[in-house]
Amino acid sequence: MKNIYLNIYKPNSINLKKAKQNIENNNVIGIPTETVYGLAGNAYSYQAIKKIYVLKKRPKKNPLIIHYDNIKKLKKDAFINPGFLKLYKKFCPGPLTFILKKRKDSKICSLANGNLNTLAVRFPSHSTTKKILKKLNFPLAMPSANKSSALSPISALDVIDEFGKSINFIIDGGKSKIGLESTVINLVENIKITRPGAISKKELVKVLGKKISTVKKINKIYSPGMLKKHYSPGIPVTLNCKTASNKDAFIVFGKKYKKGKNIFNLSYKGDLKEAAKNLYKTMRKIKNLNFKKIKVVKIPNRNIGIAINDRLLKASNK
Repeated sequence: MKNIYLNIYKPNSINLKKAKQNIENNNVIGIPTETVYGLAGNAYSYQAIKKIYVLKKRPKKNPLIIHYDNIKKLKKDAFINPGFLKLYKKFCPGPLTFILKKRKDSKICSLANGNLNTLAVRFPSHSTTKKILKKLNFPLAMPSANKSSALSPISALDVIDEFGKSINFIIDGGKSKIGLESTVINLVENIKITRPGAISKKELVKVLGKKISTVKKINKIYSPGMLKKHYSPGIPVTLNCKTASNKDAFIVFGKKYKKGKNIFNLSYKGDLKEAAKNLYKTMRKIKNLNFKKIKVVKIPNRNIGIAINDRLLKASNK
């Protein structure tokens, strides 16, 4: 199918060079990752970081994740510790974000990390993003490419759905493999998970050999994904429903549910990874079909299902 969108580009060598030039000129562009699509800008540039916050209408207290392609570059901005090295060796590059102590001489724009003494950092595994990062002499600040509190995009067209022509350069790297944002683990002082994701608490405990707590009550925003309302399709979401009226969109899971115009199955096979990949796509489709309400069945709260339930809970908050 012919690409009718003039701001979507294939990830070939010419366009990756253009992406590099855009970023070096302090422009903000849309690029793919294995989790969701990101809004990428120079993490050292106040001009670029300000553009990200303005485009997303993001609260300034909500820090951004800084993306790197290797540890050598990270060491210029943050202090690494033995726990980080263990997790990095096992899971990176991949869908894991680390909260680390920021170096005082770091060039990271203070707006990007909410003027905190910590940094949220990640090493993405998507081949396109890795190629772009290797071409740059600085890391990328890259929150999800959506308006603040809205659904995250898992395709280049989703970025268009969010921003239209206000993002003039988007690299199409196909649909995001995972479809949910990264797991975030705080490695400063007490180790805790601030956002669940594809990498589970159980996996992290196995590697670290230490107890890990999960943040439940949020008193201070020091990590992405901690806002009360997030991942919202813009219409009311009700959880743990057994039935729904024909007027409401009904998100279900598993083979026991019949097909219908208002029924949207995240995975007929009952596969939680498939459900995670389909969650945002399904809610965006429901929004664009002009349903007024979403009802959701109970989703198993295990493995990546914990992350699915986290996103659904925040989408349902008022």
